[in-house]
Amino acid sequence: MHKKLFIPGPVEVRPEVLEQMARPLIGHRGKEASELQRRISNNLKKLFYTESEILLSTSSGSGLMEGAIRSCTLKKAAVFSSGAFGDRWYEMALNNNVPADKFEVEWGKGIKAEDVEKALSTGNYDLITITHNETSTGLMNNLEDISKVVKRYPEVVFCVDTVSSAGGTKIEVDKLGIDICITSSQKALGLPPGLAVCTFSNKAKERAEKVPFRGTYLDLLALYKYIKKKDYQYPSTPSISHMFALDYELNYIVNEEGIENRFERHIEMANIVRAWAKKYFDIFPEEGYWSNTVTNITNTRGIDISALNKELGTRGFQISNGYGKLKDKTFRIAHMADCTVDEINELLTNINDILGFE
Repeated sequence: MHKKLFIPGPVEVRPEVLEQMARPLIGHRGKEASELQRRISNNLKKLFYTESEILLSTSSGSGLMEGAIRSCTLKKAAVFSSGAFGDRWYEMALNNNVPADKFEVEWGKGIKAEDVEKALSTGNYDLITITHNETSTGLMNNLEDISKVVKRYPEVVFCVDTVSSAGGTKIEVDKLGIDICITSSQKALGLPPGLAVCTFSNKAKERAEKVPFRGTYLDLLALYKYIKKKDYQYPSTPSISHMFALDYELNYIVNEEGIENRFERHIEMANIVRAWAKKYFDIFPEEGYWSNTVTNITNTRGIDISALNKELGTRGFQISNGYGKLKDKTFRIAHMADCTVDEINELLTNINDILGFE
């Protein structure tokens, strides 16, 4: 039996999107490939509210995270972490010999504008990384507040991990002053895993030109220069099958569902899960920082989460246990991509039935 996924990635993918990945391949050096990538870029610019160039990588979002911190840190990176994936960005810096300091907040707490101000005011940093939506804790940081601080430091390249939020919540890249905004295919965009995309501002390009050792495959400047020179083609063979699916899904988001409607649906689903969580359990992150794409629920009743998930599996559903040190202490219900309000209600009805809730 197929289990419908309510986990924070990979997500449930619509059959018609999966069908796109079975299309016959095309050459990645031809006019058709250029046209495909240009359509993808144009629609991603709409989704990100940006005029910045779009870069594509046949990797997970982690690939472009590593590429960003390596390609654009000249002096030192300030890595802000509110969970496991902020920590990952710091590890990438260390493993690439990129000078970096980690500014860590307690799991479940948001990164505050004053924390960012304190770090950047030292003048030690020329790049900052923020995890917008931290799936390990179910927390969404306030980019509006943070961006106001970062804008006061024009020498700082602003990098944001929106892997589990882009496509599911509004992120106005240019208005926020984000230089590199990263996401991947298997979260709120509603595709199978295997593709990552990011915005790449002129400021990020100018910085990367000064950085001597940017690697090869994940050199964002090399990607940028190649697509400019070769009419939206890539130096290495991209996953054409993923590109077919992304092109199809973006057309659906922009021209059928509507971008704003998509964001409103995510908020509606989030509100349903939050109301249920508050009625029967509690919500893990501090209020005001709740994610619009995944709710992390504190296991106040001490239920056997593995047993719940096993029984849900027999009914065709799957949720997620807590991440890392939060295992069994919390559990997570994702509400992202093309998931519907009816599907969320169906899931919660089944959980209530299993747990004997009224």
